[in-house]
Amino acid sequence: MTPVAEIRALLFDMDGVLVDSNPLHRLTWSEYNRRHGIETTEAMQRRMYGKRNDEIVRDFFGDALTPEEIFRHGAAKEALYREMLQPRLADSLVPGVREFLLRHQNLPAAVATNAEPANVNFVLDAAQLRPFFRATIDGHQVSNPKPHPEIYLRAADQLGVPPHHCVVFEDSETGVAAGLAAGMRVVGIATTHDHLPGVSLLVPDFLDARLESWMAREMLTP
Repeated sequence: MTPVAEIRALLFDMDGVLVDSNPLHRLTWSEYNRRHGIETTEAMQRRMYGKRNDEIVRDFFGDALTPEEIFRHGAAKEALYREMLQPRLADSLVPGVREFLLRHQNLPAAVATNAEPANVNFVLDAAQLRPFFRATIDGHQVSNPKPHPEIYLRAADQLGVPPHHCVVFEDSETGVAAGLAAGMRVVGIATTHDHLPGVSLLVPDFLDARLESWMAREMLTP
């Protein structure tokens, strides 16, 4: 068997991985859509997981919108989201994530997320997580959002680490697909889905002891 390359870098999605924000995103989309006369169904909510805002707005509001209208809807929804998140951010961090980042701060790390830049800046700064990451790539910095591998390949390039030495932490099927397409191992964080095909390990959060055992094995030089 071909030995697995050792882990040399950590790549993190944000929503559902650093912060358990998807329940609040659901609530915010429901409220925002209600203000525009749209009833948000469960099927619509499920379709938004892991997607970039322009894709979600087109899905919810239709393809007839201009790019400017799409941008305005996305920006307004995210402003409402940040307003609702601010008083609950500390309690919304995925359990154990700060401690995990501290334990592995010797490894270069990056955030690679389809999220809006303002949301990324808000979470990383307000939660005081930014010092852990050497690179941050958001959905506006790539031509192809997840499940395309571009965002993870760009993150690896900015860290100067080959893709096969990277591990991705993801909560969505589109994110897992992006990580795998980039040639990386993927650890699933089960904040959003109970089953994520293709992951090397699935854990509920960063407190699960299996994660550190897996990391210890994967960090050994073949």
